[in-house]
Amino acid sequence: MMLWPSIALLSFVTLQRLAELVYARRNTVALLARGGRECASEHYPLMVAMHAAWLLGLWLLAIGRPVALGWLLLFMLLQGLRLWVLATLKERWTTRIIILPYAPLVEGGPYRFLNHPNYAVVAGEIAVLPLCFGLPLYAVLFSLLNGIILAIRIRAENACLKQTVT
Repeated sequence: MMLWPSIALLSFVTLQRLAELVYARRNTVALLARGGRECASEHYPLMVAMHAAWLLGLWLLAIGRPVALGWLLLFMLLQGLRLWVLATLKERWTTRIIILPYAPLVEGGPYRFLNHPNYAVVAGEIAVLPLCFGLPLYAVLFSLLNGIILAIRIRAENACLKQTVT
């Protein structure tokens, strides 16, 4: 049993998520300092808990399992899309819903095609990473949980964004 492919992939995702939390925190502080305000934060702890449980569960279940190349390639494609979202939003990317009054909505990059491309990428990742390790039931379970949270989040975010349109 080769441990290193699964450990390498899970380490990559874990370090990526930790770096994103630091980046999001920095951006959140900067946006609030510029007059932004957090909106609809009630569901945030649930979202964080679900993502943490997803990743922790993968660390418990996937170590030592083979990594399916096809699913890995799809996961890497999703990483490229994730970077496109981050590059498009720049300092406005955060894990929270921060409304910056009078700032125009971002309409470039992937936002030309989808209203919430980051959530589409995350939904893909939630499903595809477990499939890399041959864990289809895990993928289904967390996709359902993520779908419930995203339904709440997108509804809340859309309502908050409507408040900023002048």
